[in-house]
Amino acid sequence: MKRRVAILISGRGSNMQALVEAAKTPDFPVEIALVLSNRPDAAGLVWAEGQGITTAIVDHKLFKKDREAFEKAIQVELDKVHVEFVCLAGFMRLLTPWFIDQWYNRLINIHPSLLPSFKGLDTHARALEAGVKLHGCTVHFVRPDMDAGPIIAQKSVPVLDDDDPDSLAERVLAVEHALYPHALAEIVRGLEGDLTIKDERVIGIRPIG
Repeated sequence: MKRRVAILISGRGSNMQALVEAAKTPDFPVEIALVLSNRPDAAGLVWAEGQGITTAIVDHKLFKKDREAFEKAIQVELDKVHVEFVCLAGFMRLLTPWFIDQWYNRLINIHPSLLPSFKGLDTHARALEAGVKLHGCTVHFVRPDMDAGPIIAQKSVPVLDDDDPDSLAERVLAVEHALYPHALAEIVRGLEGDLTIKDERVIGIRPIG
């Protein structure tokens, strides 16, 4: 039986689109039950609706400084469609421990760096400034600390001599679109198999080809 997954976005949702396309494959162990955004004007909502996917908006601006109330409103939308797993895909809000506890080990994120390096924003410019030769992306379980949590899967790209932040970002994004569906499928299948999390290390994930 396929697991019901919600994807949270704030913008165009290119990683959301990659997950939706992967879920169209018959043997993919997930169905996308909901795409939710904190921004009413998020372009990804229009795309998801065009795919026949249920969408919802929980505008963070309506909740002022009450982050937990904002997240409880999100939880209401997740409960409506009986979500079992949540993916963050460019969701630009920090989540409180309350929400993370509701979805402990069922909430994952993709970050545009090889964590634990370059947490936070402007990862590509910072990677170039640091002079690293490999950059990439990471899918990880979400924990209260920003861009922390057990690493599920990573994929690297070489940093080229003539790269600027835009060219490096474009190459990393292409890798993200392959890695995120792979990691989600591995996690969902692993829930019924050999996957374990020991000392905040994920064991039992097959590497992406």
